[in-house]
Amino acid sequence: MSPALVSSASAKDVRKESGIARLLGSGSAGIAELAVFHPVDTIAKRLMSNYGKIASASQLNTIIFKDYAAAPLGRKFFSLFPGLGYAAGYKVSQRVYKYGGQPFVRDYLSTHHGEKFDSAFGKGSGKAILHATAGSLIGIGEIILLPLDVLKIKRQTNPEAFRGRGLFKIVSDEGFGLYRGWGWTAARNAPGSFALFGGSAFAKEMLGLTDYNAATWGQNFIASIAGASASLVVSAPLDVIKTRIQNRNFENPESGFRIVSNMVKHEGPTAFFKGLTPKLLMTGPKLVFSFWLAQTLIPAFDRLM
Repeated sequence: MSPALVSSASAKDVRKESGIARLLGSGSAGIAELAVFHPVDTIAKRLMSNYGKIASASQLNTIIFKDYAAAPLGRKFFSLFPGLGYAAGYKVSQRVYKYGGQPFVRDYLSTHHGEKFDSAFGKGSGKAILHATAGSLIGIGEIILLPLDVLKIKRQTNPEAFRGRGLFKIVSDEGFGLYRGWGWTAARNAPGSFALFGGSAFAKEMLGLTDYNAATWGQNFIASIAGASASLVVSAPLDVIKTRIQNRNFENPESGFRIVSNMVKHEGPTAFFKGLTPKLLMTGPKLVFSFWLAQTLIPAFDRLM
């Protein structure tokens, strides 16, 4: 990248926030995101889980609202909040892990490998790629939260899979089956998180920031848009595969490779980007919103500490 587009800040030049600030900032972002965007996430997941083409508005209505397709508007809206308990557990844990955990990995890479990033990519670019790499590594580890994600998606798209069973009964019955699709999830998270944190970091470089924590709320918003957009586009095909693996009935699983084969055979290559438009238009703002809040609140809480 041209030196005119990036700063001369070293990858070793990173301001370290306190652990409490990271926890409070990322947790607040997760809670706010959940409160505002859970219905949007439900719609996107149901569209991605739909097999075949949507031929009419009534069919779209049934796909989105399922058994409540003919219900009054108010009941339709509240039907978009299935699995809220699982969603709360997953979303807040995910945001604390990703947004609060990435800085710890970033600090380690900066301290022990910062000079290598500067040498390989140049100052400025090396710092941005270090941030992206830290995001990618933390994204892979996110599979530890996979059971909560699986339960959330099933409640949103295939509630029949529960058959009246509670959380502990499902965990007892399914065991490590709740980690089904972990490889595809890791393959999705690694480039997606790399693009999220890398896109944001490069945007801040282009805004002339040497200290990313000094960004204004407006600069953080611009950087969040860049990172979130890149992340959603990069991870879209694997996200569709992951969602279809996870929304199957517990007793009738299907491998990722079989899903890929059937998608290509019956739906064509565009099937890998199903749900991308609502994700960019609706889930995109969700990711922008939470990432912007985390990037703004973590330094703010750190200053208060």
